[in-house]
Amino acid sequence: MWWKNPKRSKFGRFLDREGITQNEFAEKSQLSKRTISTLCNDRKYEPSPKTLKKIMSVINKMDKSKQPNDFFDI
Repeated sequence: MWWKNPKRSKFGRFLDREGITQNEFAEKSQLSKRTISTLCNDRKYEPSPKTLKKIMSVINKMDKSKQPNDFFDI
C-alpha cells in the first residue's frame, strides 16, 4: 500500500497485511463502508455483537485461528 497510517487499529492493520481493501471487506461482511472505515481507524471502537459476528464470519474464512480479542478490546 502506498501509505501507512500508524494510527490504524489492529483490525485495519490486519486488512492491510492481508491485502484486503475496506470496500472488499464491506461487501463480504455486508456491513457499510463507513462501519468498516471506523473499525479500521478508531482503535477504541467496539462493534456491537451483531457487527462482530459478521466481521468474524469473514475473518474466519481467511484464518480460523483469529479471535475477536485479536482485533478488539472486548
